[in-house]
Amino acid sequence: MQGFKDFIMRGNLVELAVAFVIATAFAAVVKALVVVIMDIVGKIGGSPSFSSYQPSGIHVGDFLTALIGFLILAAVVYFFVVVPYNKATELALRRRKGDAEIEDVPTELDLLVQIRDELRAGPRA
Repeated sequence: MQGFKDFIMRGNLVELAVAFVIATAFAAVVKALVVVIMDIVGKIGGSPSFSSYQPSGIHVGDFLTALIGFLILAAVVYFFVVVPYNKATELALRRRKGDAEIEDVPTELDLLVQIRDELRAGPRA
């Protein structure tokens, strides 16, 4: 039982569970947004669903409806989740790098002193 408890309490599993719950709630928001956008497309094109569209008897309407829904979902996820996450990660990385660079970067004078000392020491064998 201890192994099972360790598995359940592992940080990655808890984060994954939280992500799943948030994604489920976010899916409802995105689905509602897709309905709104499809209604706008319907006002422009006359029908919010392309399901009945059959050029030359080929049923492409369901595919078009699913494709538009997917593109809207992908755009929402990209612009409202991926882009902010990447910017936050980049900012955190810059802050960490900036702190390290401030401590580790020698000044111009330090470099000149180091060059002078190596020249004084002469060629190495």
